[in-house]
Amino acid sequence: MPDLHALHTAIDNGTIDTVIVCFPDLYGRPVGKRITGPFFQSTVAEHGTEACDYLLGSDIDLTPLPGYQFANWERGYGDIAARLDPEAVFFLPWHDRTALVLCDVTTNDGTPVAVSPREILRTQLRRAAERGFELGCATELEFYLFTESYEEAKGKHYQDLSPNASFIEDYQILQTSREEFLLGRIRREMLAAGIPIESSKGEAGRGQHEVNVTFADGLLTADRHTVFKNGIKEIAAQEGRAVTFMAKWSMEEAGSSCHLHTSLRSAATGQALFGDDTAPDGLSVLGRQFLAGQLAAARELAWMWAPTVNSYRRFVPDSWAPTAIAWGEDNRTCGFRIVGHGAARRVENRVPGADVNPYLALAASIAAGLYGIDHALELQPAFEGNAYVASDVERIPSTLPDAIRHFETSAIAVEAFGSDVHHHLVNTARQEWLAANRAVTDWELRRNFERI
Repeated sequence: MPDLHALHTAIDNGTIDTVIVCFPDLYGRPVGKRITGPFFQSTVAEHGTEACDYLLGSDIDLTPLPGYQFANWERGYGDIAARLDPEAVFFLPWHDRTALVLCDVTTNDGTPVAVSPREILRTQLRRAAERGFELGCATELEFYLFTESYEEAKGKHYQDLSPNASFIEDYQILQTSREEFLLGRIRREMLAAGIPIESSKGEAGRGQHEVNVTFADGLLTADRHTVFKNGIKEIAAQEGRAVTFMAKWSMEEAGSSCHLHTSLRSAATGQALFGDDTAPDGLSVLGRQFLAGQLAAARELAWMWAPTVNSYRRFVPDSWAPTAIAWGEDNRTCGFRIVGHGAARRVENRVPGADVNPYLALAASIAAGLYGIDHALELQPAFEGNAYVASDVERIPSTLPDAIRHFETSAIAVEAFGSDVHHHLVNTARQEWLAANRAVTDWELRRNFERI
């Protein structure tokens, strides 16, 4: 990846003339400004830039929401500072002469804003470091590709859309060759942007795809996820196509997931700590505790992996999305799947959908794992069989209100994130549910308009 020195060189020689300076909002979207090359060099590179604090206290439509202590009308919605992270520089080949730099959010005196998603994840990584651990992380994003453009999809009220394939294309080479005009661009241009793509493949829905990025530390993984997801939308728009990262765009199609992979390493030596090939289950004592923590906290932290009303449409039996809080050895019916061998041994959290904020989702997985280590939790035996039909395992919350109830009373969340951050996130969850209740859905009209 380039650094700030490389960016200054590129501005000097004219290969870059625009710098996107941004940070992730509560939904994981990059928000910020496009800065001209000269002004970036003269001012922004040293001092950063400013933005309104409502960006961390508004909904997905940028409507300021009540209930936040950090940002509200009473406090006047002042400015926050976006300070450049010199290790988060991306050159974007899909935009002409453009680079992107991700920022940390601070107050004007330089104090980190605790409720900003990047700082929430940084806090969990610091907690891990205090215990002598580093995290290896990866996110697997799935999305749907449509023949319509975004403008056409909106004109059709997002109804009766046409996926770019007429049949399931899971691992299918012929159909994905027909979509190579887009997927090829994504692979090549993400690699050129410094995002190490491993592969792309068709998924279990019509027009559904997965593109995998190589694992990295927690913050770099979330940063890459953010640039990658936004970039896919931008590349698709340039090709006159729409993509969606909704967890469930249609009940007739498979949901789109964002499986989270996490493993432990020694901060001092880099030695892998999660697996133990001599153990019957291939897990070290720390690995068992880390996994046990993710299981123990799954109901309480589920909202951080499933943040919208739509997220819960995905949790359908026999749909490749999990419903059980159980772990298994390479068992896709479980919410937590253990994969890999030796240094690559890791837990795959299958609960999150593609609509997650990667910073919050990874923070939750790490916090849950550290909870298991701190409390030396015992790991239940691996589940064998079909977890969809098992009657003796806990279930992932099936609705947003259910998840909110667990999250707002979670001692684990308060311990890990602090009361201020916990309050901020709980209010975000509550406001999402209140917004959903102010809408009359198409389903309600079809069911009730004539017959009620």
